[in-house]
Amino acid sequence: MTILGLPIQVLFGQLTIGLINGSFYALLSLGLAIIFGLLNVINFAHGAFFMLGALAAWLALTVGGVNYWWALVLAPLVTGLFGIVVERLLLRRLQGLDHLYSLLFTFGLALAIEGTVRDIYGTSGLAYPVPAALRGPVDLGFMRLPAYRIWVVVVALVVCFGTWALIEKTRIGSYLRAGTENARLVQALGINVPLLVTLTYGFGVALAGLAGVLAAPIYQVQPQMGSSMLIIIFAVVVIGGLGSTMGTILTGLALGVIEGLAKVFYPQASSTVVFMIMVIVLLLRPAGLFGKEA
Repeated sequence: MTILGLPIQVLFGQLTIGLINGSFYALLSLGLAIIFGLLNVINFAHGAFFMLGALAAWLALTVGGVNYWWALVLAPLVTGLFGIVVERLLLRRLQGLDHLYSLLFTFGLALAIEGTVRDIYGTSGLAYPVPAALRGPVDLGFMRLPAYRIWVVVVALVVCFGTWALIEKTRIGSYLRAGTENARLVQALGINVPLLVTLTYGFGVALAGLAGVLAAPIYQVQPQMGSSMLIIIFAVVVIGGLGSTMGTILTGLALGVIEGLAKVFYPQASSTVVFMIMVIVLLLRPAGLFGKEA
């Protein structure tokens, strides 16, 4: 059976692979969108935090003997705590200044983190094994897909939509949104706004660390693994709408699928299709597909 002249196995296979890539895009972009939307910080170090999450999982396994399931919990926590330290000791000093200062700071921080990891572990990739429970393929009818990749999609979707519900449907989320609009008023009501800001930044960084742990068995752990995805992640956030959590999630998933289809119908454009979409969206709707006009 064929669709648009292509075997159905090939078409659905690329759609599935695109959904896997889209899951990483959505999870990484969500952390970036939270940090910008709630804190107004353009976090260029997000790719480095993604790499640190993968590296923390690898170190936990090779040095401490910690298995994947524990690393899935501990590595994001360690990465998030590192983000909290960065926000409290360094990034907070730039609060109230032009966005350019935080952008330059996080860009320099990313270079420092990647350079340190490169000096210690080199540029060759560090292999992280797939957990035994998720090895082997799963027969989907039209293709046999590794079980671990299905696991990545499920975890990414649960975490993304759970985070959206936390921000949009809970009291804590309402405090966060109100704190970004009028911090003085919210603090006058007894809410510790600086603590909320710190925890929000740490949570966004922890999401990047979680994505790194999920990526470790698929991509080899190496210093540039985050920076190579960062430009696509920024494009996802811009297309979805700066500050829109649901827009970021849906855009990340959709762009992963579109990228997968482009590899089938027009492979030459597969590496640029995301940026072509970004240009079109910015021309027609500068605030993004789900963003609000100023």
